[in-house]
Amino acid sequence: MYPNTYNYLLKIEYDGTSFVGWQYQINGKSIQEEIEKALSKLLSEKIRLIGAGRTDKGVHALGQYANFLSKKKISNKDKFLDSINFFLRKNLISIIEIKRKNKLFSSRFNAKERIYEYKIINRRANLSLENNKAWHIKKKLNINALNKGAKLLEGTHDFSSFRSSSCSALSPIKTMKSVKIKKNGCEIIIQFKSKSFLQNQVRSMVGSLKYLSIGKWSYTNFKKVFYSKNRSRCAPPAPAYGLYLKDVKY
Repeated sequence: MYPNTYNYLLKIEYDGTSFVGWQYQINGKSIQEEIEKALSKLLSEKIRLIGAGRTDKGVHALGQYANFLSKKKISNKDKFLDSINFFLRKNLISIIEIKRKNKLFSSRFNAKERIYEYKIINRRANLSLENNKAWHIKKKLNINALNKGAKLLEGTHDFSSFRSSSCSALSPIKTMKSVKIKKNGCEIIIQFKSKSFLQNQVRSMVGSLKYLSIGKWSYTNFKKVFYSKNRSRCAPPAPAYGLYLKDVKY
């Protein structure tokens, strides 16, 4: 590492609708690629971003974080934010803030907690303003059943039932610090807190919670699926567009 290298942490917000996801992919544009191109142009050097989480295609972020190394010292943060956001605005990506960190800091490996939220609109009428921003469920959801299912997911468990077949995590065992249901009118937010998640875990848990809350599964069925550690027994995952990376704690 060069002695005059600076390490910067970005807080990022984006609409994931038109992207293949956070990470580089050959089949379309990614959020990582668009930000790297803008940073490289602005700083006149090749920039590589390290993201705190790899959101999938269509997933949004209110608080994604990524760090990068640069040979240039950024003294005027306001000017930097104005410039980088000028390049990114057409892509519906916003850099909310920038902080200088020590050279060994990693947005991925230094994260202590990741917070995801899943947004559901539970009503008969179609979505207008929330289209591609929430899962529209017409059938009435049982909030008591949702809360009961959420409580079961808390703690340290083997989450193989909610793990994508392409997941590269070394272990299916994760500790869910909390799973909370927040209801405001027809809007339901399911919030998940954990140090890390398996691929498709949140969407698979939400899909299964939906089956429980509409009565397709009993609580006993839900419990059996969870403890079976069998992905084939899981409900269909909830759509990507209702999922948000809310925040990352360091």
